[in-house]
Parts: sequence; C-alpha cells; structure tokens
Amino acid sequence: MTTTGTIEAEDPAVRPPGDDGPGRAPVREGPGTARLLRPFAGGFAAVIALQVAGAVAGLAPLLAVVELGRTLLAPGPPDPGHVRFLVLAGAAGLFVKLVLTAAAAGVGHLLDGRVQLALRRALAARLGRVPLDWIARRRSGELARVAGDDVGAVHPLIAHTPGELTSAFVVPLVSLGYLFAVDWRLTLITLAPVLAAVALVPLMMTPARLREQADFDAAMARIAASVVEFVQGIAVVKAFGGGERAHHRFRAAADDFVASFRRWVHGISPVAAGMQLLLSPPFVLLTVLTGGAALVAGGGTEPVDLLPFLLLGLGLTAPVAALGHGFDEVQTARRAVGRIRDVLAVPALPGPVAPATPDGHLVELRGVRFAHEPGHDVLRGVDLVLRPGTVTALVGASGAGKSTLVRLLPRFADPTGGSVLLGGVDLREVDDRELHRRVSFVFQDVHLLRASVADNIALAVPDAGREAVVRAARLANVHDRVTRLPRGYDSVIGEDARLSGGEAQRIALARALLADAPVLVLDEATSFADPRTERAVRRTLDALREDRTVLLVAHRLETAAGADLVAVLEDGVIAEHGAPAELVAGGGRFAALWHARRTAAPTAGGERP
Repeated sequence: MTTTGTIEAEDPAVRPPGDDGPGRAPVREGPGTARLLRPFAGGFAAVIALQVAGAVAGLAPLLAVVELGRTLLAPGPPDPGHVRFLVLAGAAGLFVKLVLTAAAAGVGHLLDGRVQLALRRALAARLGRVPLDWIARRRSGELARVAGDDVGAVHPLIAHTPGELTSAFVVPLVSLGYLFAVDWRLTLITLAPVLAAVALVPLMMTPARLREQADFDAAMARIAASVVEFVQGIAVVKAFGGGERAHHRFRAAADDFVASFRRWVHGISPVAAGMQLLLSPPFVLLTVLTGGAALVAGGGTEPVDLLPFLLLGLGLTAPVAALGHGFDEVQTARRAVGRIRDVLAVPALPGPVAPATPDGHLVELRGVRFAHEPGHDVLRGVDLVLRPGTVTALVGASGAGKSTLVRLLPRFADPTGGSVLLGGVDLREVDDRELHRRVSFVFQDVHLLRASVADNIALAVPDAGREAVVRAARLANVHDRVTRLPRGYDSVIGEDARLSGGEAQRIALARALLADAPVLVLDEATSFADPRTERAVRRTLDALREDRTVLLVAHRLETAAGADLVAVLEDGVIAEHGAPAELVAGGGRFAALWHARRTAAPTAGGERP
C-alpha cells in the first residue's frame, strides 16, 4: 500500500518576464487536482477496497433479517438450523463490516495526514522559489490561509469522501440487484425518493449558487486578512488615534461576511432541506408502504415481499443521505484544493540546466531593468560595478528603487531586462545553494524564528559551534545584550528573549557575518539602531571589507560617508557614482543631499564628507 509521496509540478513551463534565454531549466506549473493526489493512489485504492468489502458485508444483517422474516412467516414450522445460520450470518456480516469500515477510516485518516504534510511541504518548496515580489503583493492573511486553513480543509475530501462515495454507490447497486430479483415494480417505487433527491443536486451547482459560494469564500478571506492586518498594526493604530477607523474597516469586513453567508444559506437551504426530506427514513417508509399497499391490494405481490423493500429501502438511501450531509464540506475542500493548486502554479524562478561556478565575487549590474507589472519599470537600465574589498552605499529618495535593486543580488527576483553577474556569471546560471553560499543579506524588516538566539544566529550554518556564534554576535555588537537575557544564547525569541527592532537587526547581521559569504547585502540593516551602535557596526564593516564585496542601502548620509563608493539612484537609474568626497566636491545630487543634511542638523561624530 503506497500512501507516501511527493507533490510535484508537472505542467508545461511558464517563464517569468525577462527569462526567455536558453540554458534555463523549465519552470513548472502546479499540478491539477488529480496529479496533486496521484502519489497517494495506492492509499486511496486501499480505502476504497476496504470500504467496498465493508459495505457489502454491511448488507448481510439486513438480508439475514429479510430471509429470517420469510422463514418465520412461511407456512409450517421453521427449520431451527436455518434460523441459526441466518442469525450467525447476520452477526458475522455486522462484525466484518465494523472491522473493515474501521480499517478504512484508519487508513483514510493516516492518508489524510500524509497528504496534508506533502501539501505543506510542496507549498513551502514553491514559496521558497517564487519571486519575493509576488509574495510581497499578497495580503497578510492570504498565504497563511492557504498554507494553514486550506490545507486543513482538505480533510473531508481525503479522509471521508472516498469511503462515503464508495458506500453511496456500492450499497445501492448491491441492494438494487437483490430487490430487482424480488419485484422490479417495488424496486422502482423504492428508488423514487433517491432519484428525486439526486435530481435536486444540479440545483446546488447552478451559476448563482457557485457565485454565492465564491463570494462567501472571498468574504471569509477578507475578514481573515483584516484581522491579521489589524493585529499587526495595532501599535500604529493606537499611537495615531486611528482606532475608530481601524474598527470600522474590520466591522465592514465582518458585515460583508455576514451578508455573503446569508445569501449563500438562503440560496442553498431550500434545496438541502428538500434532499433531507426525500431521503429521510419516514418519507422512504411512507413511499414504500403506499406503493406496496397498492400492489398488495391489486394482487400484484405478496405482503411478505414488502419486508426487503422496507429494510433495504432505508439502506438504499442512508449512504446517499450521508454523502449529501457532507456535500458542503466537500465543496469547501474542493475550493481549498483549487487555491492550493493556484499557489503551486505560480511560476518559480528557473534553475540553471548546467550550473556555472562564479570566478571570484565581483558583482556587475548591466543594463538592469525591473518592473513589478509590465509597463511600469522601477529600474530603467542600471549599470553598476561592486568590487571586492569595497563598501558601496546606495542612496536615493524613498521609492527610487533601492530595495528593489538590492533584492536582485540574492536573486529574490530576476530582472526583466539586463543581467546581474557574480564572478562573471549571470545569477540565473548559478545554483541556488552556491549563490546563497556566496551572498548573504540583512534587510530592514527582520523576522526571527521562535528558537534560541544561538539557533537564529546559526540559521545559515547549523553546525556552527558556540564560539563562532559568539564571535559573530560580538562583530554585530549584540553580544552584551544577549548575555543579559535570562538564559543568554539559549533564550528563546518570543518567550524569554524580547528584542527591540535594532537588536533584532543586529542578530540578523550576526547571522549574515557567521555565514561568512564573500558578498554582503545590507538593506537599511541598521535603520533601528542608535548612532553609537551604528558607528560600531560601521567599524565592523570597515574591518571586514578587505575580503568582501559589500552593498548597503544607506538611509543616513553618515553611513554613506563612511563607504568607499556612493551610488545615487534616481528615477530608476544611477545618477551619480563615485567616492563620497568626490561627489560632495562635484556639487551634484549627493552634494545637495549632504549639504541639506548638514544644514538641518549638527555634524555627528565620525562624519566625513
């Protein structure tokens, strides 16, 4: 029995913009629902086989009662041996049904756990390879819902639907075969409620009902996202007195959800209620008794022949009714699978067919263009060379594209035009592991894991010893703060380690320094640090520049003044590039920024042109 597997993307390649050259490995789309579950076909087959055997065995008690009734109502004394045989056969069938259905349920739930694990792994793998720009455009709760709620929502589809669907077909088919052999007219009468209920199913799948379901899902996603965004921004809301507006947005999302839910319930309730009535035991019994009484009165059948239809009629409708009760859950699961499939279908960054190894760590940007959306370039032809042993500061107004540019170096996205080279090799030709071994990064928005401080620092080098971790922390000027934590480097972030934004940035810097990559990218990595700490970090970078290529986004001109070179990014292009003193003396854009800064505030210690 095969119940394990990996979920792959197998559809034709879809390339992101700008990736139309040769030498790229195909980027595969996410699989359809069938392909998504194909690795677990053996497990589904086992569930179905167990459920078929259990469903057939479950008919034995009913057939035994029918035959027992015939035996007891027949003229003359009953055969005791035959009666005992029928009783034992019914009891044995009931026992076998319980064992087999329990086994089917157990295998189904184990299969469900493995499918959910494989889905989460597939989502994690896919999200780890899609452009970071795509993730940044998603709402806060959207991906969390897919990876959490939607994966959990497939439970009915995996653990219950195969068994229920099997019973819904097997039990009626076997029962109908027996009933037709007894009386085909009573069989059609018994089938009438089932056929009427099945005729109502299309009414639950009309375009209007599907639109209501889609609106309900969208409203649920909006309310989930509004809750996440409200909680994440609660400090800002309180600080600036926006509580009423924030609550209003949340209430609007909640009201929208309630309205969508009401429309969906009002649309589907009459159909669902009709199906429940048609498949209810009283209605089935009334139908069989009414039709049977008419046939008995007309001499078309014997009264004893009504017994199998009264008993098996209920067995005929029960599996269909159970399937109908789970219809909403199945529909929810199918929509969840659709959203999972959509995420798995997001084009990943292509990998190289024949990976090349960079020769050194000279970084070159040649005619780099980038657009988040076609026709709206953020970078419009950037040419820049970052040489080993130098620190280059990237400055520019907010929105100039600084963060976009630096995120191309660790290949969180590919340029839509031009190329980024490391050691003479296009980053798209470098294997991911090799690239991450050569390029480390620290961004302004730092996310630390709920793990020990030591584990957070050693994230890129899991086998690093404590001495190496402490040395990196000292270089990042965070060692003293860590030693004041309750358990020092063993303190867990979020439990007994509460760090400020600047301290978290320095933990991330220590992580990057421990990785010891020859290229270091810092995107305003000391934006939350106080001036004294920032100067200490600058001294660390000065000591490390001998064997590293460093690119930093500088929001403070003091930081840019300490760099070897400054690149001024303006309107998506490099407007100026050179040594800080030369640029100040040249009277250009950097000089204007520098003099405006000196006019606005006294010169801080350690400043140089």
